[in-house]
Amino acid sequence: MEEIREVKIIRSARRRKTVSGRLLPGGVLEIRAPERMSRRDLDRTIGQLRSRLLRRAQSASQAHSDAGLEARAEALNRSLFGGRLRWSRIRWATNQTTRWGSCTPGNGTIRISARLQTAPPWVCDYVLVHELAHLEVPDHSPAFWALVNRYRLTERARGYLMALGLEHDDEPPAR
Repeated sequence: MEEIREVKIIRSARRRKTVSGRLLPGGVLEIRAPERMSRRDLDRTIGQLRSRLLRRAQSASQAHSDAGLEARAEALNRSLFGGRLRWSRIRWATNQTTRWGSCTPGNGTIRISARLQTAPPWVCDYVLVHELAHLEVPDHSPAFWALVNRYRLTERARGYLMALGLEHDDEPPAR
């Protein structure tokens, strides 16, 4: 996680109440604030925003590691599969460009496309559930889809991927 090296404040006469902030490359925290906000109130708000944005950046950094992906898979295994699934390795794959994920049930290897690191977390969770289900049912039979559909956002995630033109239409509907 990057540290904050500079705070850039942009005041606006059009802003009345809200303050927003974002982390920019190079450790710059950009703050947009109302022109009339007192320096004391602004300093307090900047402290809160700094903490929140750093926590968010750290969380995203951990989620994009193989260990973070493994932890997410373990949580989904517990909640949706009763913790019964076993795998040898789950990792992000940077060379996976035509699929969102793959599972080799024979050796318990799951790979998730690194392209999903920019997708909403619930979409990544759907792909993880899909691949985890292959550990139990290796094909796309109704039994497989019954397992996948335990994830409550399956239909929404499939819709998201379909909107990107990257989910196959030939698979059965989510529900």
